[in-house]
Amino acid sequence: MTDSADLKKAGLKATLPRLKILNILEGAEVRHMTAEDVYKALLDMGEEVGLATVYRVLTQFEAAGLVIRHNFEGGRSVFEINLGGHHDHMVCVECGKLFEFYDPAIEERQRRVAEKAGFIMDSHSLHMYGVCIGMKKHGRCSKKDS
Repeated sequence: MTDSADLKKAGLKATLPRLKILNILEGAEVRHMTAEDVYKALLDMGEEVGLATVYRVLTQFEAAGLVIRHNFEGGRSVFEINLGGHHDHMVCVECGKLFEFYDPAIEERQRRVAEKAGFIMDSHSLHMYGVCIGMKKHGRCSKKDS
């Protein structure tokens, strides 16, 4: 878990808003949160932190490598705690839920394609868009309770 010492190591002062936002991201049941999700969670906790502050802190966290920002179709950005390691995403275009996955064969294939093209890959992101099985079969998200 990240704490004030980790914030300081990242070059950020451990302010109350930063600690609260970090707590929300780490404790959230949903791993990917929009800035608005974080803001609503703060309001639910009775915290008076403005939406502009949430955006600013998330941008600072991203620059410091504490969170990863994903920009999905439709201009939607979500943030997740950077736990190290790599994974890709599937996005349900009906319910908007994100599904994480990791496939070593896909990763190796991407590395070989880059190598064959004489390209040195620093990083990549793979986002697949479709409809989750719950929406397809039952009209409700497969990630939600049955």
